[in-house]
Amino acid sequence: MSYLGAHLSSAGGFYKMGQAALSIGADTFQCFLRNPRGARAKTVDLSDVERLRVLLEENRFGPFVAHAPYIMNPCSKDEGIRGLAAEMMAGDLAVLEGLPGNYYNFHPGSHVGQGMETGCRMIADMLNAVLKPEQQTVVLLETMAGKGSEVGGRFEDLAAILSQVELSDKMGICLDTCHVSDAGYDIIHNLDGVLEDLDRVVGLNRLKAVHINDSMNPPGARKDRHAKIGEGTLGLETILAVIDHPALRHLPFILETPNDTPGHGRELAMLRQELEKRKSA
Repeated sequence: MSYLGAHLSSAGGFYKMGQAALSIGADTFQCFLRNPRGARAKTVDLSDVERLRVLLEENRFGPFVAHAPYIMNPCSKDEGIRGLAAEMMAGDLAVLEGLPGNYYNFHPGSHVGQGMETGCRMIADMLNAVLKPEQQTVVLLETMAGKGSEVGGRFEDLAAILSQVELSDKMGICLDTCHVSDAGYDIIHNLDGVLEDLDRVVGLNRLKAVHINDSMNPPGARKDRHAKIGEGTLGLETILAVIDHPALRHLPFILETPNDTPGHGRELAMLRQELEKRKSA
């Protein structure tokens, strides 16, 4: 069973976000817990968190994904920026303990000329400082497009980080279809081969969530520009093949396409309809 959802605004609070997910036919979703381009955390109403937890349980939602702010860079040259990344992650993980069993996804960061080995070590150092044995949230490293000095454009980058994290059972990865294609992995013509490579380098057991996005760029462009499903270089059939792959079907799939909430609802309805056609074909 695939769980399908979209990135939703958390502006109205946690419970309202759950209601928004239901309104578009989603059974999972993604959200920011703070300003996505800033460090400021939202004020958390614990009763609102509990109402969301009950709503998700009553409606049999799959795991949802909280996304770290884009400015988080645990492998910056600046010690203050690295410290802020750790502070933000620790704060977000504390909030998520009120919604146990879900995921916290982050972009690994950019090593800004320090080298990939140093970047991976710094990211692992932050995780070793923040992760706690008792936490119930799994932290996900996202596959990236590999632009500039970005960490995570190769599966080997993620493996290098994971190999240095002490609480390994608290870690997983999130595969982004736009990013992985832009990074040069051919999910259009060789999805099985890409998943075999991921399994060999990282382990498919680490894959906990998927961002489903079409791409404005050709494979290998290393640019990271998302497109609506069916309107980019990946195409609808590639996205359906990812969602319907036997090794992936059980995962939460999150739309991050350039769309509003009603638009995401239309995309979800289209995907469910096309998946049903595949079943009956």
